[in-house]
Amino acid sequence: MNGHIPNMRLEGKVAIVTGGASGFGESTVRLFAKHGAKVLVADVQDEKGLSLCKELACNSINDVIYVHCDVTQDSDVKNVVNTAVSTFGKLNIMFNNAGIPGNLDFTILESDNENFKRVFDVNVFGSFLGAKHAARVMIPAKCGVILFTSSVASVLSGESPHSYTVSKHAVVGLMKNLCVELGQHGIRVNCISPGSVSTPLVTNAMGLEKRVVDEIVCESAVLKGVVPEAEDVAEAAVYLASDGARYVTGVNLVVDGGYSTTNQTYSRVIKQTFESLAKKI
Repeated sequence: MNGHIPNMRLEGKVAIVTGGASGFGESTVRLFAKHGAKVLVADVQDEKGLSLCKELACNSINDVIYVHCDVTQDSDVKNVVNTAVSTFGKLNIMFNNAGIPGNLDFTILESDNENFKRVFDVNVFGSFLGAKHAARVMIPAKCGVILFTSSVASVLSGESPHSYTVSKHAVVGLMKNLCVELGQHGIRVNCISPGSVSTPLVTNAMGLEKRVVDEIVCESAVLKGVVPEAEDVAEAAVYLASDGARYVTGVNLVVDGGYSTTNQTYSRVIKQTFESLAKKI
């Protein structure tokens, strides 16, 4: 066995995953490779990125390479795209996944200006650069897939810091504009918007253990019986990147177990009120 799985959906494809050394990116790199893609891992976490490539090579998956990339630097992003093309001969999939949560500034008066700019720089400008350089090689080829990691914060308000929420709305806006422009060249553009998942990014930002975050997520979930993992986002990325989604473009695919479809606060308060009244009787 070479680590690949039957019915490989990305066989022959070449992909770049920014922020590919950990979290959603790492899970996507692993799944892309299992589905037959050649993958370039782009990240600033050199040790983790190189370790991931070494591990996959030990599992007989050799077509995964690591390149250091700060997505806020045009020269870094340009180099990543050029390296993918020079190494593998083409670029089929650009997954602009790199992102940061920023500070947990939940009020406008407490918000730090420099933090707001930094979050926008990574989450939005970084995504813009990735799409721009991917389009540079995809437009002449008349095909390709550009994906972005947005967030449930792009469809649900009041639960994330302003800087993060605004940045993820901007990513969806960029995706929709690019969908229209690049569709004329046969290029599909989509977003994935995960709900809360206990990735290192989330657990570090919250200062909590993975187990505790999982408990919080499951307690507040609409869909019971499932503990969301980074692999769920990776599965969505495989679908959107594959030919199985060949007519899917301009979509913000929310992967949140239905959380954003409802606000259960009203029913929860009613239940608590009746329980309180029952205790008094």
